[in-house]
Amino acid sequence: MWVRWEVEDIFYLCPIKAGMDFVAFRLLLHKQYMGKIISLANQKGGVGKTTTAINLAASLATLGKKVLLVDADPQANASSGLGIDIRSLEFTIYECLIDGVEPAKAILPTEIENLYVIPSHIDLVGAEIEMLNMVNRERCLQKLLAPLKQDYDYILIDCSPSLGLITINALTASNSVIIPVQCEYFALEGISKLLNTIKIIKGKLNPALEIEGFLLTMYDNRLRLANQVYDEVKRHFEGMVFDTAITRNVRLSEAPSHGKPVLTYDPESKGAANYMDLAKELIRKQ
Repeated sequence: MWVRWEVEDIFYLCPIKAGMDFVAFRLLLHKQYMGKIISLANQKGGVGKTTTAINLAASLATLGKKVLLVDADPQANASSGLGIDIRSLEFTIYECLIDGVEPAKAILPTEIENLYVIPSHIDLVGAEIEMLNMVNRERCLQKLLAPLKQDYDYILIDCSPSLGLITINALTASNSVIIPVQCEYFALEGISKLLNTIKIIKGKLNPALEIEGFLLTMYDNRLRLANQVYDEVKRHFEGMVFDTAITRNVRLSEAPSHGKPVLTYDPESKGAANYMDLAKELIRKQ
């Protein structure tokens, strides 16, 4: 059985099985016809979230996928980490959300083929206050990205280290979320709040939202504590943890200061290999 489905004034023909519910149908539609939107979120700072956003996006693009990275963090580190001069931008995600600028005007190419970015700016700090009186304020980013989904294989959203309105917008707009977890003592601190937020958003705003996986970062197998955290996260979340872990690597720390992902800064480094493995694992899961 085939059905005709309208999304943002675009019509799609999609096969549907008898008895398939709405959520399952939406997942099927996105899988067959649209790019996947994935947020990278954790309200705990310093867990490798932006590093993962930059390098996963670059690795996916290198593997032939067309990727859009949306920098939804006022610090704009994902933008500068890809060589974007954030001081000379005419349009950013802020203008798109607050002033109604078309996202196509804010999209910039990068030095990596197939990788594009919607940059951020410090002005985004005030966006949450300006959005308070907007109708459907939790869906502003969803509305913004909807027309772009058919143009990209993956849209990655780098969230700020908070659970504010912009992060809620990102999760509402996403098909799934990757949660970076640092292999240190306070690794699981605050994850329960994030999981509760995801549960609320799934129940009230985005029933199709799924956890793509927990990503262990800054892993050093020489350290007993790192191995204990690794084992604990694997035990607690079982099959929801990526097989790939991101090891500590000096090149990963150096690359952003050169405005490059590690894949172009030092393609032979361990960090580059880790993120390429992660990209391949993500593609296999689809």
